[in-house]
Amino acid sequence: MLIYIIKRLLQAIPVLLIVITATFFMVHAAPGGPFDKDRAVSAEVMKKLNEQYHLDDPLWKQYVNYLGNLLQGDFGPSFKYPAHSVNDLLLAGLPATLELSFYAIVFALVIGLSAGILASLKPNTAQDYVPMSAAMIGICMPTFVLGPILLLVFGIWLGWFPVAGWGQIPGDKVLPSITLGFAYAAYIARISRGGMLEIMSQDYIRTARAKGLSTLRIVFVHALRGGVTPVISFLGPALAGLLAGSFVVESIFQIPGLGRFYVTAAFNRDYTMILGFTIFFAALIIIFNLLADIILVRLNPKLRQELQGGN
Repeated sequence: MLIYIIKRLLQAIPVLLIVITATFFMVHAAPGGPFDKDRAVSAEVMKKLNEQYHLDDPLWKQYVNYLGNLLQGDFGPSFKYPAHSVNDLLLAGLPATLELSFYAIVFALVIGLSAGILASLKPNTAQDYVPMSAAMIGICMPTFVLGPILLLVFGIWLGWFPVAGWGQIPGDKVLPSITLGFAYAAYIARISRGGMLEIMSQDYIRTARAKGLSTLRIVFVHALRGGVTPVISFLGPALAGLLAGSFVVESIFQIPGLGRFYVTAAFNRDYTMILGFTIFFAALIIIFNLLADIILVRLNPKLRQELQGGN
């Protein structure tokens, strides 16, 4: 397993380098600069600003310098917030984004697994059609549509939950978590239903039924481990999607997470912040996918044997 993890980490290095290189040259290829939207300044002041941030250096030199700073863990200064570095802004917004993603994935797993298992017990009946129809609605409805609907109904009309904020008022984390996790709950419901249906048709499940074991024991003791294996495979991309999708949800519910900085950086052409946040999220995506693969190998004896044979 250790050799497998080391190989995956080594494979991640060229992936990150490609992400860094592509992002660096794309942001510099965009028209305009980080100081274009500031109040008008003289050519001399603009020259001094470019010199201060080394924007007057050749592009290849800027790239090499950025890689050198990156190897030291320095994402550079922010052009929009000159008193703060990108590292400072990452640390400031990361807790809220991670907390939102955590609540969303917990909601998605609880609702999605419950709906998928329930639907698999009686396929092609109302017990199957109702949750799967709801899952299809969740897949088709984007967060920028679902969020305002939940705000309108549960925040304004019914007044059950706050319409904005994060951690200031009781219940203000409910609607954002549901908004972000609803689509993933739908995917998990459909995936877990398919996995459970395949497992429930296996010979050892029929043997367990013939022995008179209860449905609950069959599901949770014998079938669940194999039935949720496809869900484990989905968790890596799902966590990555949650982090990316949190930008929209954070904007809708005014959550002080990484999304506000990332969106602002895009509008203001804050090169270092765009690069830093992109690299950080790319690294998180790689880590989450690796963790999901490790859990999958631990749950699946066949994969574990293949891995040991390959090593």
